[in-house]
Amino acid sequence: MKRVAILILALAILLPCGVALTPSTAKAESMYIIPDSNTRELSYEEIWEYRYDTLLYAFNEILARHGYKFETGSNCYNWFTQMPWYKPNASENSKNHSESYNKTTKLEWTNINKIKEVRRIMRENKDYNNKGKGMPIPPAQNINKPRGFEYVELQANQKFAVYTAPSASAYRANNGKAAVSTNGAIYALGWENGWMLMLYEANAVNQYRIGYIEGSKIRGKKPALGQLYWDGYTVDVLETVALTDDPALTGKSLMTLPAGSQVTYLSTMYNTDAWDYVETTLNGQTIRGFVPNGCLSGGGVDMTEEDAMVGDG
Repeated sequence: MKRVAILILALAILLPCGVALTPSTAKAESMYIIPDSNTRELSYEEIWEYRYDTLLYAFNEILARHGYKFETGSNCYNWFTQMPWYKPNASENSKNHSESYNKTTKLEWTNINKIKEVRRIMRENKDYNNKGKGMPIPPAQNINKPRGFEYVELQANQKFAVYTAPSASAYRANNGKAAVSTNGAIYALGWENGWMLMLYEANAVNQYRIGYIEGSKIRGKKPALGQLYWDGYTVDVLETVALTDDPALTGKSLMTLPAGSQVTYLSTMYNTDAWDYVETTLNGQTIRGFVPNGCLSGGGVDMTEEDAMVGDG
């Protein structure tokens, strides 16, 4: 028997076969006000494009990347604690920010001082550029992402094609145009043959998707994630059910799996529900997705780690 998939341990409330999550509205995520303010020097011209109040968060964002600890309840505290990338330094308090200051680079200090200078001029001129760029829409906080998918930070301003399986010849959602930007939140589970399995917000259609991006195309540091292993055995579909790449929010269908058809069972993943992760084909292309647990013969929910390891030798 093949090795069991990465076990994502959590209690699950099981959905009846074919019942999807209640749809709700997701908003476009923007993880940073200025995504690359830590890697390039900002020009005065672009800083002047922002509103006065937005620039307060823009320079504090640079410090927040290094764990600057804000006063509980302050404006910056309330904003940055929404961000999955923000991890305050445990050693800091309101009077001691040496850890975050020491991590801040010369380039970043240059950008901080430039932003502060523009804010000072705005104050003196009583011109707050109220028609300038405002705050981005904060990240969705209540997505029902499967256990094990953790936020990963990738170099800003990259965009990748997303496939439902780890191959450029696999099915690609959104009429073959599914893509992800690193300026939004990306949650990842692991690597498979050089491809990263991740969850991201599909901004244009108000849903989340799970799919693969090609690791060789990632610029900068790649996330340190484990290798994925799947069960990979054939099972029957017990009743007609929708296959989705969005078990986190909408359950929107990629295709319909007819009762009596066969798919390859890969794993079971959990959020507040249990989802069987499977592979099949659509129009000759490999496609992977999720069905509510209970729709397949021999689904993985009752499989224990000990059972899976029997016979592995």
